[in-house]
Amino acid sequence: MNLDTVGFIGGGNMTRAIAGGLLDDGFDAKKVSIAEPSAEQREALAASLPGVFISANNAEVVARSGCVILSVKPQIITAVCKDLASAVQAAKPLVISIAAGPRMEDIDNWLGGGNAVVRVMPNQPALLRKGVAGIYGNDMTTEEQMAAATNILSAVGAVVAVANEADIDAVTAVSGSGPAYFYLLIDMIAKTGVELGLDEDVALRLAAETAVGATTLAQQSGESMGTLISRVRSPGGTTAAALDALEAGGIRDIFVTALTAARDRATELADQAHNDSQE
Repeated sequence: MNLDTVGFIGGGNMTRAIAGGLLDDGFDAKKVSIAEPSAEQREALAASLPGVFISANNAEVVARSGCVILSVKPQIITAVCKDLASAVQAAKPLVISIAAGPRMEDIDNWLGGGNAVVRVMPNQPALLRKGVAGIYGNDMTTEEQMAAATNILSAVGAVVAVANEADIDAVTAVSGSGPAYFYLLIDMIAKTGVELGLDEDVALRLAAETAVGATTLAQQSGESMGTLISRVRSPGGTTAAALDALEAGGIRDIFVTALTAARDRATELADQAHNDSQE
């Protein structure tokens, strides 16, 4: 089947983001299909994505699609894949999983074996086409299929290839869960600003706009983070006082612990999905 037909299993926010990004890029709506069990959700999808084929039948969407994106929660992906095995074996599409945790080998086995499977870890800013995704394909995946998967995800942001599948768990920790770290940081800075006397709306805007400016500069300057920090930090100045306090509080160790916990949880989810499927 042609790789220019795309089907989504699950009609949640990430499906809406990716499908919407494809349409905005000029992708033919008639070549996009979405399977969603909720009638209310199907109505909303039809309204927001005109021309896209929408069905309650997962197998029907697989039969129409050269690329099938598994856009479902990790907790149900095993059951969804097993139910789709016969349809996938008949159509042999490229299978793209955006579920955190479950490994390609398990996904392939649940789908009957012998499938080209790509794992992708996108993140929430994809909703604004500002996302970033890590990507890795199994041995059955051709260069053409990897290019197709990359092009699809590029509709909502940057796509970064990783060296091996285990790296996807690290991607989950760094960028998949990453937006929450930045939201927490913005929230903490803003609330502290209020404690220091600023109005709440002023503090939040200052914190959020500072984050936007700093991340944009980090992307575009070409300089290391250490160099950028040094350009803000003057010896004996206010930034030095703040950073010294953060270092004294163990800020680096805290982040190492946090991201390691996220990576380990992704691995646990994969192990759990594997073990549950063996029962």
